[in-house]
Amino acid sequence: MTWSPLAASATSPNLVINAADVDAMQGAVSQPGRFRTAFLAVKADVDAFLTEPFSVPLPTDAGGGYSHEQHKKNYRLMYDAGVLYQITGERRYADRVRDMLLAYAKMYPDLPLHPKRRPGAKNPGKLFWQSLNEAVWLVYTIQAYDLIRPSLSKEDARKIENGVLRPVARFLSEESPATFNKVHNHGTWLTAAVGMTGYVLDEPEWVEKALLGLDKSGKGGFLRQLAELFSPDGYYTEGPYYQRYALMPFVTFAKAIDNNQPERDIFGYRDRILLKAVDSTIQLSYNGRFFPINDAIKNKGIDTPELVLGVAISYGKTGDARLLDIARRQGETLLTGDGLKVAQDLDANKQTAYPFTSWVFRDGAKGDQGALVVLRQQAPDDQALVFKPTAQGMGHGHFDKLSWQFYDSGAEVVTDYGAARFLNVEAKNGGRYLPENESYAKQTIAHNTLVIDERSHFDGNLKIANQKHPELLFFHAGDNVKISSAAIDSAYPGVTLKRTMALVQTPDHQKSFAIDLFDVQADRKHQLDLPLHYNGQLIDTNFNLYAYTDKISALGSKNGYQHLWLRGRGEPEQGLAQITWLNDNGRFYTYSSLVDGDIEILFTELGANDPNFNLRSEKAFLTRRANARAHTFVGVLEPHGEYDPAREFTAQSESQIVGITHKREGTLQLLSIALKDGSTQLLAFNDAAGITDKSVSHFDFDGNQYTFRGRAELFSISDREN
Repeated sequence: MTWSPLAASATSPNLVINAADVDAMQGAVSQPGRFRTAFLAVKADVDAFLTEPFSVPLPTDAGGGYSHEQHKKNYRLMYDAGVLYQITGERRYADRVRDMLLAYAKMYPDLPLHPKRRPGAKNPGKLFWQSLNEAVWLVYTIQAYDLIRPSLSKEDARKIENGVLRPVARFLSEESPATFNKVHNHGTWLTAAVGMTGYVLDEPEWVEKALLGLDKSGKGGFLRQLAELFSPDGYYTEGPYYQRYALMPFVTFAKAIDNNQPERDIFGYRDRILLKAVDSTIQLSYNGRFFPINDAIKNKGIDTPELVLGVAISYGKTGDARLLDIARRQGETLLTGDGLKVAQDLDANKQTAYPFTSWVFRDGAKGDQGALVVLRQQAPDDQALVFKPTAQGMGHGHFDKLSWQFYDSGAEVVTDYGAARFLNVEAKNGGRYLPENESYAKQTIAHNTLVIDERSHFDGNLKIANQKHPELLFFHAGDNVKISSAAIDSAYPGVTLKRTMALVQTPDHQKSFAIDLFDVQADRKHQLDLPLHYNGQLIDTNFNLYAYTDKISALGSKNGYQHLWLRGRGEPEQGLAQITWLNDNGRFYTYSSLVDGDIEILFTELGANDPNFNLRSEKAFLTRRANARAHTFVGVLEPHGEYDPAREFTAQSESQIVGITHKREGTLQLLSIALKDGSTQLLAFNDAAGITDKSVSHFDFDGNQYTFRGRAELFSISDREN
């Protein structure tokens, strides 16, 4: 199979793909390997598209409806056809893009605002219900136009530019000033779209406005977004889900800037912040899926198109062979110059293993607004504990300071609901966020953190929450102990919350525990509720459980409580309260808590006051302490055993924990876990400020003296020592 290459000219593409990329790709498609395979797959899809008449429908539907999805399909196909035109030189690809753009140019000037826009919305679109989607359309479409521009007559170019490209760019900028200047992922998409259009249409003023805001003062624009939306570690303030989404306009526009104005050194801006952002997006995942904090849809992962592009561009800039490992897992090859580099180096087996590590991802532009903490260990099983003392995350943030999630053996064990939304399913509120996103998913009770008096943190007030954040007290990642602590005194008036989370493994790597110490200090008595949302089937409790079998009611009336059915309750006696469930991964999990006899444990299931069946049916139990001014919740999560129904095999279905103690000695805290085999695992840590690796701590336990250096140590004590 041969093609006649398109001769490079002054009008050759120069956004994400440039003339040198085209030359390289033209040579690569005749050689066996990943790139040729991807090229043939894209070519087959587009060739099939060319056999059918195209559709440019009048906008009528919200997200997920026919017109919405057709315009999405159109911009992707136009982009792919443009790439094929550059690689093959076949005019039929360029002609299809031309004809579609002429149809858009004929329709767009007379379009009103979208009929399904939200009432009172400040960001309406015309082709789509919101301007965000319009910007995504332009990001793809301006690249398609750039790719087929050499094939156009002057008259067709004029019609397309004046009929649709310039009007869309004006609509997204001068006619949408609040969104264009907003430091937010919507603003990123708009500035990227307009700036890239400026490069193609030779409008340097548009580029400057995209970079610096409409008034070019620097108070808005792409550079301001880079400066404020990412922490110094590359963590994006809205969380991993929106970091993934915002990554595409960030790296796409940056690549266009780099190709057109390399003197700006955009990939070096803020100490290579965009390259750090690609890396942190990867790190904020487990088993290929992003950690679902804030407004997040839980099935998004590292194979998402935005990160495929980000990895390719980052590899093109850095040559970091670890990124090839991620590209291999993604399993997709891009038809770009950077995609070609990735494909060729994967064919040559140049990848090295990408290391997922325990890490603190500081939050806030200066890194001083809390952090997202990830504690990982690979033995005895691949585990990750996510601890969330972050800033609010703007409008997509949830009211869940100091919450946590836990993953083990490839599965989510301690869960977070994420967002209440069926993305692009029109029957579900037009594919938008559901009302239950506000009434449940964002509320504190939907998360694994403390709720006081059945009120959400900051009373669910976003304006106040955006001004507050926890303080990260310490982080330590040793061989057997990964531990972090944080506190906040603004979630509730007169209340200080302090939580320490640890992931520990025994020295022989045979057992592991997730440890949770949650300290509450208040100036008056409150009802304290600490929920734990779990994935699996309840197996057993070591206390009497009263289940409501013929009549259930909602746990409360507001702040998310109205959506929880009360399914059962128990009042464990003083000592050890244990709850065991079986996860879909075939492992058992027991949550053992130290209780004082004044605790009630309530078992809930999601779905109350949900007339449209919008919420998933998920389970939780919450530990309630009434009339308390001060209390420390002490919990240990223990993975154990195996269940294989196919082989009819069950092993170690019962917890091995027989006792827990916790005490404080000055700045030292000691938590012991006594096991059935007579041994004890003793976690000791010093929570004083200023602890270094050389700091030495001494303590007495059961009449024996112990010493450790640094922040924390796990002591494995045999029965003979006890």
